Amino acid sequence: MRRSDFDFPLPSELIAQAPLPSRSASRLLQLDGVSGRVADGAISALPSLLNPGDLLVFNDTRVLPARLAARRVSGGRVEVFLERALAERRALVQLRSSNALRAQETLVTAGGEVRLLARHEALWEVELPAAAAQFFERHGSVPLPPYITRAPDATDRERYQSLLARVPGAVAAPTASLHFDAPLFSALAQRGIERALVTLHVGAGTFQPVRSENLSEHVMHAEWCEVGAAAAASIARTRAAGGRVIAVGSTVARTLESAALTGGGAVHAGAGDTRLFITPGFRFRVIDGLISNFHLPGSTLLMLVAAYAGRESVLAAYAHAVSRGYRFFSYGDAMLIWPASGVRA
Repeated sequence: MRRSDFDFPLPSELIAQAPLPSRSASRLLQLDGVSGRVADGAISALPSLLNPGDLLVFNDTRVLPARLAARRVSGGRVEVFLERALAERRALVQLRSSNALRAQETLVTAGGEVRLLARHEALWEVELPAAAAQFFERHGSVPLPPYITRAPDATDRERYQSLLARVPGAVAAPTASLHFDAPLFSALAQRGIERALVTLHVGAGTFQPVRSENLSEHVMHAEWCEVGAAAAASIARTRAAGGRVIAVGSTVARTLESAALTGGGAVHAGAGDTRLFITPGFRFRVIDGLISNFHLPGSTLLMLVAAYAGRESVLAAYAHAVSRGYRFFSYGDAMLIWPASGVRA
C-alpha cells in the first residue's frame, strides 16, 4: 500500500491545543469494523459499552520532560530532545540546530554540560551531567507534540500524563489513556471490567512522518516494551473466561501483538525492543477491541487502526468525526473500535 492511501482532509481548528477541564469529558466515536457503522457517544459511557469480565490493558509508561534548551560554546541555540535513556549518564537524543554539530562538541545547558559522543543516523549519543531520567526531570520541559503550537504550561505537567503512569521513559504520552480519571476507573470496576498494565516507552519517532510512498520501504523506530507476569496472567485468565482483551491505545496493541509474534500466538512475560509496523493485511492474535485517539494523516498509527477495522471504514469514520467537530490528536477525543472481518489470525 501507499502512504497517500491514508491521507484525509483535516481543518486545523479541529486539532486540540489544550485538554478539556475534565479527562472523562471527551467524546467517544464507536466504529464497528464489520459493518462500518459509527455511533456518537462519550468516554464516560464506556462502562456500559463493555461487558463484565472484559479486560482493559493500559500502557503505564511515564512521560519525561524530554525537551531541553541548550547552546553551543559559540553561542548558537540547540534544542535537545530525549529519545532514549542509556546506561550510566548516556542517552540517545535528537538535536536541532541551525548549523551542523560535531562529535566531541560540548553543549551548555541549565543543568551542566552535555557532550556529543557519536552520531547514529538521525540520533546523537550524548553524555549528560547525570542519569538521563534524573537530568531531564529536573531541567527539561514537557515535550508537547509539534502540532500543539503553544508553549507548555503547568497544566501539561499533569494532563500530558496518564493517571496510571509509573515507569519513567517515554517522550510522548500514550494518549488514549489520558481520558481515564478516578470516577471512570471506579465505574469500570463496579461494572466488573478488569485492567492490566504493560509498558512501552513511546519515542519521539512516533511523530516522524512516513517518508516513503511505498510502505514496504518504511522502517519503524525501535521502542522498548515489556509485558509483566501479572499482565500475561490477566490476559490468559480473561481468554479462558470468555472475556475480551481491549487495548487502550496503539502502543498497547503493538506491545501485545509483538509479544504474541514472539510467543507463538500466546502472550508471555518478557521485554525487549519492538519495531512492529502494523499495516492492512496484518493478522491480530491478541486484541479484541481498541480504544484510540484520532491520528495524523499518513501516520503509522492511522495505518494500525486501518489494519484493525478496515481502511475504508476508518477513513469514513474520520470523515464523520470531522463533520461532527470531534477534537483530534493528543488532547482530542477518542474512538472505541471493534475489528473488521478476517483480521484475526
